Amino acid sequence: MQALSSTRPGALLGASAALGRRAPLSRGAVSAAPRRARVAPVAAASSEDVGTVGTAAIALGLLANPICLWSEYTLKTTGAGLPPGPGGALGAAEGISYLVILGVVGWSIATKVQTGSGLPAGPAGLLGAVEGFSYLSLLAGIVVAGLNASGI
Repeated sequence: MQALSSTRPGALLGASAALGRRAPLSRGAVSAAPRRARVAPVAAASSEDVGTVGTAAIALGLLANPICLWSEYTLKTTGAGLPPGPGGALGAAEGISYLVILGVVGWSIATKVQTGSGLPAGPAGLLGAVEGFSYLSLLAGIVVAGLNASGI
């Protein structure tokens, strides 16, 4: 018994744990129980990572929205769309811009239906800006078409 009393507190922890009991811990005793590693939750996708389609939507949307708004302004003030331009390039840009706007709005609506939220903000919030700007361009187009149809 003399040998056991001379051991430091907690020295028999391993033997007690083997028997299914925990030895009482005193000052300076170290627990032999394994620590659980803390794992941080991982987000499903970063708002910065929008992929190739998102990057293309940003680039095309930043070009398409001003062209659409310019076309709508021209349509309201002159009664006609943009002139064809050299080789029809301006008219083609106008038509492609409307398709880009409809594509971004369609993608946004589909994402909203599937996930319950719109498109991710993207790098520096650019995809979110393109999304909002596209809705604005679509609304302006509907208003201009309605005003032209009513003769105002």
